[in-house]
Order: sequence, then structure tokens, then C-alpha cells
Amino acid sequence: MMRKIILIAGISVVLFVVQFLTIDVFSQGSKVPSMMQVPVINAAPIGKSINPDGSKSGFKRFPIYTDKNSPDNHYVPSGWMGDYGDMRLTDRWTQNPHAGTTCIQWKYVPKGSQGANWAGSFWQNPANNWGAKKGGYNLTGAKKLVFWARGEKGGERLAEVGVGGIEGEYADSDKVSIGPIDLTKEWKKFEIDLNGADISYISGGFYWSASGDDVPEEGITFYLDDIAFE
Repeated sequence: MMRKIILIAGISVVLFVVQFLTIDVFSQGSKVPSMMQVPVINAAPIGKSINPDGSKSGFKRFPIYTDKNSPDNHYVPSGWMGDYGDMRLTDRWTQNPHAGTTCIQWKYVPKGSQGANWAGSFWQNPANNWGAKKGGYNLTGAKKLVFWARGEKGGERLAEVGVGGIEGEYADSDKVSIGPIDLTKEWKKFEIDLNGADISYISGGFYWSASGDDVPEEGITFYLDDIAFE
């Protein structure tokens, strides 16, 4: 009888502990254990080709940004560079997006907060990854990166816009860029040609930079939308 009571009590304790751990792991706001693999919607496993049969069916569009909180988005604009204190980001701007309901607004006022006289941002995977972690996607098969951009007033200049370039232990396999580019008040489509580039491992999916010498004292405001590999 005593053994039965002890056995039942032991089972109850185990069930309670399992229930507690389950609630702790999966409750809103809890930290996900490092052993768990959190899937990314519409993305291939890190390092594997996004489109393994791309030669037959063509490369499937791989978005970086469509709308705020879209499940199709990839990478995070976490890699602020240069005079990062002089920048402001709103990634859910609702006024006059190129398509959908939102676009990205950037503001840069060249105060030289960090003494760099330039500023910019990388879209990274995972967030804040400067090559210390595995995070590169194999984008082999993509022919170009396209994005839409416009300025608040027109005439805003970006010194460079590109793909890749993250260095470190897990460095990007290549870097491709265009620039400088001048923006207008109307949305304009830009393309970065990826033919011939090694994009088999890219954790820095997109970046922009602007020089303080090209920006007026009052600063610039510009918008980005519909950024994607095609």
C-alpha cells in the first residue's frame, strides 16, 4: 500500500514538473531555449539552397521586406553603422507606401554623434549578427535584388546600397553594391545585378549608407519598400 502511494505521488510530481516546464517554455514572452529550432517561414535551412531546383523552375522570389510583420519577410535592419545615433527608423510607415499597407522610413541628420561623418544600416540574419553566428542563406539562383525607394523632398543621395559584405568567422560569400543613387519624390525601382556573384552564403541581406558630406545640415528622410531577391 505504501509503495502504491509513493508511486502515485512520484507520478504526480513528474506530471506537475512537465506541465510547469511546458508553460515556462511556451508562454508569451518566455525565452526560447537555445536547443529549440525556431522555423523561419518560406526560408530554406541555413546554408541550403532556397531553390534547389532553380534551374528547372526558376528562382522563387525571396522577400526582405514587403509589409511590417509579413510572414514572408527575412533579415532584420539591426546593423546600424557609422553615426548610428543620428538615425531614426520607422518600419511601419503608413503614408504613401509603394504597395501594401506599410513601408520603411529612415531619417538621417549628420550631427556626427559617433564622429564617423556617415551612417547606414545592414539587414542581418539573425539580428545583430556581424559574422559571429551562422545565419547565411544560400541564395544561388537569384539574378538580382530589387527595391523601391523615394525621398521626402527629392534629391536625397545614398552613397551605396548593396548585398553581402558581413565579415567575421562566418563571413558572407560575396559583396555586390551600386551607388551613389539619387532619389526622387516618386517611388523608383532600383536593381542590383547579382549575375556572377557568389551568393551561396549571405547573412547581410541588404544595406544602405549615406555620407555626411552629401546630406544637408537639416538631414534627409527617405523611404524603402518591396525589397526582394528575384
